[in-house]
Amino acid sequence: MKRTILSALTVLVASAAIAPVASAVEPANFNIQEARLDALDRRTKNSVHKLRLDHLNNQTKAIDNIQEARLDALDARTKNSVHKLRLEHLNNQTKAVENIQAARLEALDARTKNSVHKLRLEHLNNQTKAVEDIQAARLDALDARTKAVDNIQEARLDALDARTKSVR
Repeated sequence: MKRTILSALTVLVASAAIAPVASAVEPANFNIQEARLDALDRRTKNSVHKLRLDHLNNQTKAIDNIQEARLDALDARTKNSVHKLRLEHLNNQTKAVENIQAARLEALDARTKNSVHKLRLEHLNNQTKAVEDIQAARLDALDARTKAVDNIQEARLDALDARTKSVR
């Protein structure tokens, strides 16, 4: 591509350098050579312009592809890490609640019978419901934090797009 541009520029410069000499030697009414030079100049300028536009378009496409790949990778990493953190947190909470409930039930079974046992089971069920409510509230809070991370990603994307547009 550089050779083509350099060749075109060389022809253009040579044409421009030879044109005054050629017009001084030829009679004033002989315009065929001048018309040929004008046509050659126009074609050369058009081809150089097209080459420049193609080069700039290719660079823009490459930048767009790089940005898209970076954003895809960032999205994948963020989604995976947030999802893993949520699952770990919920699994740990569930295991802790199950362990507490199992220990409470064993202690309750060992110490109580009939009506006292029923009352304690109701109490334990109420506590379990309270724990489930707490877990739901924690999950809502985790969802809010995840949305905040998504908003940060969106802001980063906007900033990256702005920088890319300024590069163009």
